[in-house]
Amino acid sequence: MVNEQVLEGKWNEIQGQLRDRWGQLSKDELEQFDGNVQQLVGMIQRKTGVARDKIESYLDELTNSENVQQAKEKVQEYAQQISDTVGEYATEARETVREGMQSAKDSARAGYVQTERLVRQKPVESLAVCFGAGLITGVVAGLMLRSK
Repeated sequence: MVNEQVLEGKWNEIQGQLRDRWGQLSKDELEQFDGNVQQLVGMIQRKTGVARDKIESYLDELTNSENVQQAKEKVQEYAQQISDTVGEYATEARETVREGMQSAKDSARAGYVQTERLVRQKPVESLAVCFGAGLITGVVAGLMLRSK
């Protein structure tokens, strides 16, 4: 059944569509619409000779297409809000990652500078530590290979 509230709410648009569909309807006749859908259908039927069910079907189509259009607009609006929110989160995540990478880079550089300074200040001790670390690594690797 025709949604009377939508029909009344969008009457100016629907009135134009009715005149496009049935040119024999005058603007004055359509302006007499007072919200009674049955009278409107009867008047269109008398003027055009079109069957009542075809007129009601067309009016249903017009009022439902308005509802569908409104729903479509709401979905598009919601999708845009979601897209904006996701974009904001992506921007924040990119900034956080960039800051983390910069921090890691700074820490690595500071560690390298500190290690280089220590090696320059104490070259013999540094060489002994490297030799010991290499020796321990070699022993552990040899034991692991032997156990397999």
